[in-house]
Amino acid sequence: MLNQFVGSVVRYEGQKFLRFTGTPDLSSISSRGKTRGDRVSLYIHIPFCRTLCPFCCFNRYLFKEDQARMYFKDLRKELDMYIGMGFKFNDFYFGGGTPTVLMDELGDFIAYLRSKFEVKRISLETTPRELTPETVEQLRKLGINRLSVGVQSFDNGLLKDMGRTLFKGEDSIEKLKSVQGKFDTVNVDLMFNFPSQTLEQFKSDVRIFKELGTDQATFYPLMPSPHKMDALTKKFRKVDTSREKQFYDVILNELLDHGYKASTAWCFSRGDLMIDEYIIDYDDYIGIGAGSVGFLGGDFLVNSFSLEGYHKLIEDSRLPIVRMRRLSDTEHCRYYMLTKFFSMGLNTKQFQNRFNAGIHSRLWAELLFFKTMGIIKEKDGLISVTRSGMYPVGTMMKEFFASLNTLREYCIEAGI
Repeated sequence: MLNQFVGSVVRYEGQKFLRFTGTPDLSSISSRGKTRGDRVSLYIHIPFCRTLCPFCCFNRYLFKEDQARMYFKDLRKELDMYIGMGFKFNDFYFGGGTPTVLMDELGDFIAYLRSKFEVKRISLETTPRELTPETVEQLRKLGINRLSVGVQSFDNGLLKDMGRTLFKGEDSIEKLKSVQGKFDTVNVDLMFNFPSQTLEQFKSDVRIFKELGTDQATFYPLMPSPHKMDALTKKFRKVDTSREKQFYDVILNELLDHGYKASTAWCFSRGDLMIDEYIIDYDDYIGIGAGSVGFLGGDFLVNSFSLEGYHKLIEDSRLPIVRMRRLSDTEHCRYYMLTKFFSMGLNTKQFQNRFNAGIHSRLWAELLFFKTMGIIKEKDGLISVTRSGMYPVGTMMKEFFASLNTLREYCIEAGI
């Protein structure tokens, strides 16, 4: 009941993300570049994939080489616009899509980053299919610090259901073995509560991850947009969220009780490692590329999802931001609280510094509810998430991401 309640509240609030203005105030971005340009991370979206997974809600397109080469040129031009506004990034995250589909362009872009910034960390997503010995060596030489491999499952039957038929579970195991130790952090993405997935299949996936000794695993529940949900229901059956906690309890019992640290409510690491949530490590982030989303000083920024629209705006020397929404002070505080709880803890002094007000005065009712429900506890200026609170917090973040996926679907269908 608690999980359903907190999820429904975030779902209601998340509907507001469809109320974006079509006339972004880009002058505010420029002013913040001059004042906060070195305290913002950069997300780079590469939307091309060799095949399209039917459950994925991210902005992605089938790989076409000429189109992808033009896209990398546009990315550089967009980045130059932010450089001109005074942004000085040093933490970078490449997501997709599949960022490694065109390695020469990726290498040139990273070299460009290094020529413009003091690069401290680079996190990059890929798939097992992409991890040839040549590509792994290239990524190592490019200085990738964290490599995240989208495995989803080691079970061949489940992979078939997911539409991932070109790579088998045993192949993923060998690929993960081949990259372990070659990067500061190797992460494996695994999915739970897929419609046709059994609890035993998921337990097997967790067991294999542990046996491999891979640094880190990030476990994702399904967060489909409305059309994706309809498609999954037609092919399998309705996604049964009532059994989701059973899957999550497997994670807690098998990892949290056996030497793994909860880096977020979904990410479990062997020690203090980089994580894939750039929205956690930095309070503000810029997204470049088609369909990327940024957050800057209380403003949500949405880039054009259309490759053609994105290219046209870049060609006209304009930032490709097509939607913008400024959060109210309360919405901003709640968003901050949610992201920090997702990372397992909120520092009250840092909240004070960001909002020039204490969290106990700004969000006293929310804190009272979370404490009463046993979701959080507080000591010495740190509000931390309890073990029993991890699943409700994960549920809230799932609903937030699902709202963004609904926004993505709307923008893609509207050609925005």
